[in-house]
Amino acid sequence: MKYVVIGAGGTGGPLGAYLAEGGKDVTVIVRGEHLSRIRERGLRLETTFGRDRTICPMKAEDMEHYGEKADVIFVCVKGYSLESTVPFIKKIAHENTVVIPILNIYGTGGMLQEELPGILVTDGCVYVSANIKEPGTIFMHGEIFRVVFGVRKPEEYRPILHNIAEDLEECGICAVLSDNIRRDALRKFSYVSPIGVCGVYFDVTAGAVQKEGKEREFFCTLIREIESLADAMGIDFGEDMVKVNLKILDDLDPVATTSMQRDLRAGRQSEADGLIREVIRLGERYHVPTPAYCLAADKIFGGNS
Repeated sequence: MKYVVIGAGGTGGPLGAYLAEGGKDVTVIVRGEHLSRIRERGLRLETTFGRDRTICPMKAEDMEHYGEKADVIFVCVKGYSLESTVPFIKKIAHENTVVIPILNIYGTGGMLQEELPGILVTDGCVYVSANIKEPGTIFMHGEIFRVVFGVRKPEEYRPILHNIAEDLEECGICAVLSDNIRRDALRKFSYVSPIGVCGVYFDVTAGAVQKEGKEREFFCTLIREIESLADAMGIDFGEDMVKVNLKILDDLDPVATTSMQRDLRAGRQSEADGLIREVIRLGERYHVPTPAYCLAADKIFGGNS
């Protein structure tokens, strides 16, 4: 199968690298100096777990010049850039293409499906902690690398989804073809949103939240508010998400930060609306109080919360 990964940052970079390293036909869609470096030298992966390497050659292109048709398209951009990928996906997709968005924002698959009638768009999420260290280089903060994806309606299932999962596994990526992606995507969101909010609210790295104290307590409170939302939405996690997410957090490099935290600190556009305000909006829709999220929004957005 021909894979395209849109975005080669902390999510798409490792995904494209692992697929290429595993011998799959994959092209990462990227731009600027990051694109130039990947073309010249390959994509460098540096890690905290002793597996530094450079994947070379690595197929890389920008949206304007990629001219093939893709069987599988992974969308790995920030939530605020999702809309800009639609014309490109329409250009490179065929009638049997599968689109798998693995963004931080909950519910992006359904939103993207509305823009792409006639193309199967699943929902998905990813467990990975990584960022662009410099153009051409991705730094991974932990060994966890798991991609979860699935259709929202049973009648949308296609056998190709199993083939995709097998390809990911062959390349060293833990792949989960979910039978309840609504639950599993919110499960992931119950980690990525609280850790992002906590990092920004206290302006700390993962290490501060790994220790007992106000940061860790706030992290747990944010998770519990999402658990309350899940109950109201009729979603049963089936386990204590505070315990699950603390395990994920405690396995990270203590110096790790989130992309939202880095973007806000640098004055760049961020996913703060989708990771903070969206929880408050869901709370209002399902009549669930979200006082910790409201407190964070007041501090982060000021009077515009």
